[in-house]
Order: sequence, then C-alpha cells, then structure tokens
Amino acid sequence: MAIAGANLDVNGIVSQLMSIEQRPVAVLNKKEADYQSKISAYGGITGALSSFQTSVQDLNHLEKFQALKATPSDATVFTATAAENAATGNHTISVSSLAQAQKLVATGQLDDTAHIGSGEATKLTFDFGSITGGTFDKASGKFKEASFNASGQGSKTITIDNSNNTLQGIRDAINNAKIGITASVINNGSDSPFVLTLSSASSGQNSSLKVSVEGDKEIGSLLANDPAGTQAMAQTVAAQDAVFNVDGVTVHKPSNSVSEVIPGVTMELLKTAETPVTLNVTRDSSTVSTLVQSFIKGYNDLNKTLQDLSSYNSETKQGAVLQGDSTVRLLQSQLKSVLNTPVSNTGGAYTTLSQVGITFQKDGSLAVDTSKLNAAIEKNPTDVASLFVTVGKPSDPLLSFNTADSNTKAGTFPVKINRLATHGSFAGCEDVDTLTIKSGKNDELNVTVDGVTAAITLTPGEYTEDNLAKEIQSKINGASTISAAGVSVSVIHDRYGIVITSNSYGSKSTVDVTGNGAWNLMGEDPICTIGWDVEGTINGTTAKGTGQVLTATDGAALGVKVTVKGGNEGERGQVNYSQGYAYKLNNFLTSMLSKEGPLEGRKNGINTSIKDIASHRDTIQQRLPLQEARYRKQYSSLETMLSNMGKTSSYLSQQLANLPRPY
Repeated sequence: MAIAGANLDVNGIVSQLMSIEQRPVAVLNKKEADYQSKISAYGGITGALSSFQTSVQDLNHLEKFQALKATPSDATVFTATAAENAATGNHTISVSSLAQAQKLVATGQLDDTAHIGSGEATKLTFDFGSITGGTFDKASGKFKEASFNASGQGSKTITIDNSNNTLQGIRDAINNAKIGITASVINNGSDSPFVLTLSSASSGQNSSLKVSVEGDKEIGSLLANDPAGTQAMAQTVAAQDAVFNVDGVTVHKPSNSVSEVIPGVTMELLKTAETPVTLNVTRDSSTVSTLVQSFIKGYNDLNKTLQDLSSYNSETKQGAVLQGDSTVRLLQSQLKSVLNTPVSNTGGAYTTLSQVGITFQKDGSLAVDTSKLNAAIEKNPTDVASLFVTVGKPSDPLLSFNTADSNTKAGTFPVKINRLATHGSFAGCEDVDTLTIKSGKNDELNVTVDGVTAAITLTPGEYTEDNLAKEIQSKINGASTISAAGVSVSVIHDRYGIVITSNSYGSKSTVDVTGNGAWNLMGEDPICTIGWDVEGTINGTTAKGTGQVLTATDGAALGVKVTVKGGNEGERGQVNYSQGYAYKLNNFLTSMLSKEGPLEGRKNGINTSIKDIASHRDTIQQRLPLQEARYRKQYSSLETMLSNMGKTSSYLSQQLANLPRPY
C-alpha cells in the first residue's frame, strides 16, 4: 500500500504561503500610493493658489486704477505721459521753438597737444546767466553792448597749469570737473584745425556762459568770454527757452522736458510745428481691464484645478483623488464667501463685483462684461479701485490718505486737526547790510538744515536783494551734504530781510546760519523758528504727528496715516477706509499658503501617515524572511516525516505480504 505526500513541493507551498504573508505589504503600498497622489494633488492646489495670488497682487495697487494716458494727435511734435494727479481733458498745443544750450567756439590752433602760454597757474571761472540787450553779429559770433545777468547758480572754477595747458588738457579739465559744461576738441580741416568748443549741459536762456580768466594772458586771449565785454570765443548756438502755447497761453521753459504746465502731464518737445497739436488726457482703462482679466483667469484656473481634483465622474463611476476632501471644500467655500461678500465703507458707487460686470457662471467660474467694466473705470476709477484694493477716501480735499497696516479695520474715521504743521526758518530782523559780496569778507556761511551742515561760499559780486536770495538758495541746495540728505531750503527777501526756510515740515525742520556773512545777511538778532508737527485725532483718539503726517495709534483706525496739506484747524471731515477683494483675497491666500495654513497642515498629516506606513512595512518585511524560514523548516520536516511514514508503510506491506496465508 502506497502513502501519498512522500514527495512534497516545499518551494511551491512556501511560495504560496509567503504570497499570503505579503498581502499586508501590498495593502500598505496601495495606501502609500494613494497618499502620494494626495500629496501631489495638494501640490497642484498650492501651485494654482500661488498663480492666482500673483494675479491678485498685480491688481492690488491703487495707482494702477488711477492711471491716465496722454495721447498727442501728432507724436512727432511731442510725446506726453500723464501721472495719476492729472485731470482728463483736451488741450491744444503749438510749439514755436525748442530749448537749446549755448555753444561757444574758441580760435583754432595748429596742434591740440601743444602747450598754450607759460604754464602759469590760471583760474577759469564759469558763470551761468542770460544775455540781454545789445545786438548779436552772426558773422563774428559776438555781442555788442549786451548785458550778462547771472542766474544765481553760482560760479564754477577750474585751474589750468603746465600739466594741462593744451587743448586736450583744457578739455579734460573742464569735463572732469563736472561743472555743468561739456568741452570738446574738433578738427575742422582748416589751416588751424583744432577748435575747442564749450556747451552748457543745461538748456534755456539762463544757461549762457561767462568765462573769466585770471592768470596766463595767452589762455585769457583764447577763452575769456564776457558777452558784456571782451569776447575771445564766438557763439555758434544761442541759449534759448522752449516756447510753446497751451490753450492760448504762451509758456517759456528752459528744457524740452516740460512738466506741470498741465498739472500731472509731462511732455517731451521734439520739434516746432505751425499746426496746433491736440493732446487728449484720458483714463487708461486698458491697463485695469487687462489686470482684471488676469485676475479672472487666475481664479478660473484655480477653480478648475479644485474641481478636477475633487469631482466624481459618473461615466467611469470613479472619484478624483481628493473627492470629498474637507480641506478642498473649505477652500472652495471660503473663496466664494470672500467674492460674494459686499465690500464695506467704500464711500463710492460700487460694493459688489457684479456692479462692474464680473459675475459667477453655473460652473463656478467668473466672467466679465468688458464694456461694463471699462465704463465703470472711465466714470468712477477710484470707486472701482475701492472694490479691489485698500482705499482711504478723505472727504476733505486738503487731506490725503497715505497708508494703513494689517491691523486697520475697514470703517469711517473722523479727523480733527488741533494744530497744523509748520516749517522751521531762520529770518533776519533787519535788511541786508550790503548787497556787495566780497571774497573773504562776507561770503562764507555755515548752514545747518534739518540737522545737516554745509559750509558754502557766495559768489563775490553786486546783487539785487532778490538775486542775492537766489544765490543763497542755490548755494545751500547745491551743497553736496545738503542735497545728499534730501533736504532743501527756500530763500526769499521780504520787507524785514533775508528769510531761509526749510522745505520740510515738523519738529525736525530747522535752519541755523553762522559764518562771516551771517551778520551781513541776517543782522544782529535773527529769529530762529523750529517747525511744528501736526497735531490732531483720528476716530476720536489722539494721533501721532510727524511733520504733516498724522498716524492713528489705537482703535479700529490703528495704522491709518493721513497727510494734512493745509486748511483750517478743527473738524476736517472723515476718511472712509475700505478693504477690497484683491486685498482680502491676498490675505486669505497668504494664510492658506503659509507654513501654519491648512494645506501645509494637511500635507504634514499625510506625510506623517506615509512615515507610519513605511515603518509598519519595514516591520513586516523584516519579519517575512523569518516566517519563510519557519515555513520551510515545517514543511521540510513534514516531507521527512511523510517520507519515513512511506518507508514504514512499504515495510509493513512487505511483511504482511510474507505472512503465511491461512487455508
């Protein structure tokens, strides 16, 4: 009798058993793949949110809603740009002459590297001003019986000696000094071909040059040029202003770059023209429309991403990777909540997107009626801006809203001014002792403006009271330490004397003057006045004043900054502060994308689950070889046992077969 199982397929049995043992690993692998798909899906959402936020941030700028464009009917005559403070309208402009700088030409020389004169140290003094009266001989390039009137820009000096007394050396000395004059050496091909030319770096009738020479006579005979006296150089181009007519008013300007003739409009004059050119200043609705279109596209792309990742396909009967995900549902509902909630405190015509042509579609996307949007921008650009950005609208035209901060709440904030800001000044209490400024006598001033000090030297000469005031102002504002600090002064002569006023406002606005010219200009007892900061309240709470700026320091208006440009003390109306959709969306998207936001929290939770799966899988995989060894040992023993049983069975069968048969 044979015993079955004496030859077991141990490898096959163990392999099948290990397949069963590995099923938990396959389950974990599938779960990990699902989690990885969700991580990838959240990454797609993060990317879509970031892209949408970019379009939101592009829209979140008030100045873009206030943009205007200036369009001339003939752009070959002039070009124009308009700032946000320009007024829309049409203007008629004709250009009679363009501004130009004076050009002077010296007598030709045989060699531009040959030394001129003895090399004696020679001072060249350059003054800027206007030439009036007399006549000009075009053939010689010289004036007769003319007058030169200094413009108050101050004298500029350089020194010529044996190191640079050639045409090239003089040219380089002038150019390297950076004194507002450009020098060139030109070869005209004549018997004395090398000609030194001088040109003012500035255009306008006050840019004419007077060149004084102290020292070498040969240098003087080459360069000395006084339109009212000796003229060694010839004028080839006259300094002149740009002359043009705006709406019937003739205007003179020293430059072809013209601003503030039409408030907020800058023009670049290119050529003269007999035919008037029309300038149209209009709202630049195309810029805002483009930004709104980008905003809508960004939202629609985000909306599609969210729907694709969380929808259910009824045809395939399969749900997307984030179907039913609570974080996605929260994100979708909060986005719609922001866009469906009217904006409060706009103080304008619009509080919802639908009022400017932006509406939700059945599929959850946004669409825009461009015609309706453009019409709204043309009619009420600030009101449209209030829908999207943070806008503060003061009811008083002499108040301007600056900024607010993240703590400011939307609201209506009354403003009261207790004291207006003032300038600091330094005023003479008696008239100028003498209008003659002499070198080393009364020409030096040590001036401190808003805490910044500079030593200046007035140009010696005879002045009128107004021209002396201009000279003082020019020298102070031209001092390197003063200009570098961004401070400046205004100087006038009133019935009491010279008054130097800081152009800044507030308690840091100060002026002080010492030096050998101080007594001459300001008298024995000048009056020093320190500026005052503005004082007042915003929303009923005392605000901090800095110069003309009043800042709310408490309450709902915390962080609101208002510039008080003037007006009266007392109640000054209110500021309507609104926070538009772009502002709110940007804050919402920032919170969603932050490291502490729900998306990162969800991804962190999934990553923790993935780590747990990896740990569990590692434990199982570490146990599998041991389990396989146990199975092999068990079934190998079973095979041996069955083999032995088979042998025993064979033996017994043989023995039974050998037993005597009964009869």
